[in-house]
Amino acid sequence: MKKEISIPGAPKPIGPYSQAILSGNTLYISGQIPLNPQNGELVMDTVEASTHQVMKNIMALLNEAGMNAENIVKCSIFLKDLNDFTLVNQVYGSYFSHTPPARETVQVSRLPLDVSIEISCIAVKS
Repeated sequence: MKKEISIPGAPKPIGPYSQAILSGNTLYISGQIPLNPQNGELVMDTVEASTHQVMKNIMALLNEAGMNAENIVKCSIFLKDLNDFTLVNQVYGSYFSHTPPARETVQVSRLPLDVSIEISCIAVKS
């Protein structure tokens, strides 16, 4: 059985997918872009600000599922420019106080709404 998880008040996804799906004890979070769920605007001032917004969206989805950052076991980071790798790592790393999840980071030619970053992840509640 699966349950749809979403950020309260957030705009609907821009395609035919759910923000997150909870199946048993596993939460699958779709790729999050730097969209502010309160006002529907993209946060694109800097890659650091974009990364913070993406991580805030992920944390909100985890919270809705009764989880937190420590439950994340795997992340995938998609960057428009791999030269942003160090800046993204600094922000991303600040969200994990202990063992960070497994992850890959790849450069892609284009992301939805021409954002600079998208992150998806998998979390498990023990």
